[in-house]
Amino acid sequence: MNISAEIKGLRYTPFSSKKLSVFKFNEIDDALATEATFVLDVSGGNQIGVSWWVSPKRTRSYPYTRVYDSLGFSGKKVTIIPVMKDEGVDGDRDFLQWDTVSLMSLLGVYVIISYYSNASKSSGYRHKITDQRFSMGHIKSQIEKLLYYQSDSLHWNLSQTDAVGETGRIALESYARISNRLCVKMHSWASAERRIGQLLRGKDSFMTLSRNLAKVAQDRESVTTQPRERLRGIKATLTIKNYLGGYYYFTCDEAEIHKQDVFLIEGKHTRTDSLPSIGDIKDGLLKMMLFTNLENVRIGDSRYNPVPILKLTTGNGFDISSVSVSQVDVLRNLETEAKTNGFRVLINDQFLM
Repeated sequence: MNISAEIKGLRYTPFSSKKLSVFKFNEIDDALATEATFVLDVSGGNQIGVSWWVSPKRTRSYPYTRVYDSLGFSGKKVTIIPVMKDEGVDGDRDFLQWDTVSLMSLLGVYVIISYYSNASKSSGYRHKITDQRFSMGHIKSQIEKLLYYQSDSLHWNLSQTDAVGETGRIALESYARISNRLCVKMHSWASAERRIGQLLRGKDSFMTLSRNLAKVAQDRESVTTQPRERLRGIKATLTIKNYLGGYYYFTCDEAEIHKQDVFLIEGKHTRTDSLPSIGDIKDGLLKMMLFTNLENVRIGDSRYNPVPILKLTTGNGFDISSVSVSQVDVLRNLETEAKTNGFRVLINDQFLM
């Protein structure tokens, strides 16, 4: 099933964000080492909410969860994303895509596109690095610049993508130094150089390359069912057009047509007799932010009313009447968030609301 939709803006109130720790500006290195999301007190009471991505790939390390936790902060929100991450030939390599930056603009989140400048050698693999650390000088200079930036996240993020090629070139040189120092073989230098070369051609080249790759990933994901998912409906592609004419390529874990309604279902599963992890749930909630703001939803030439559903599935021994105190709080927040923002929560075969 291929679904198309439009989104002109986001109206959403989160209720499940965690309480954020506050760090001074000179403590940012410690903050990045200990917290996925935090508040940074830069100077004189000027604060910003900060999250950071381990990898530029949005399916690794719950980046949406990290961003979600910052959205309850009332001031400026920024997320730090590496332009690329190379773990060595025994690990993965990922590059930033345009749609990730565009999505953050839609959420009102300022993006700092940065790079890793240091790492340690993995103890388990000969040609793999771990504990990668951002360039603190680069991040600090960008935060100081952002603090007094008066325009919105969209314009800031466009300026970041204008410089993405140069940031990528610096990242590649940084990995060359890490490789030499740790005697770790990285992924193909030639292919990385070609990729960075495309970024150096400018924003339009970055957009085109990213969207082609995102479309391929969407097509691949739409026919792939993860072994851990408990799904009954049809997997669907969901292509969302924003007010600037940009496109986001997603998949729905399940889609069901009920007369003029189309159920857009994001599924999170655990094999245990408890709820899925809070990280999984928040990852699903960020999808609800998008699904609850969709307009002009179509399948072919027919228009449908979208019904967003967050579906949580568990092991067979789960009993909602005997969940722990902490999970009671999770369910209460979920119920409030769903009622406030207009989506439904399905736990196994029972609707929470």
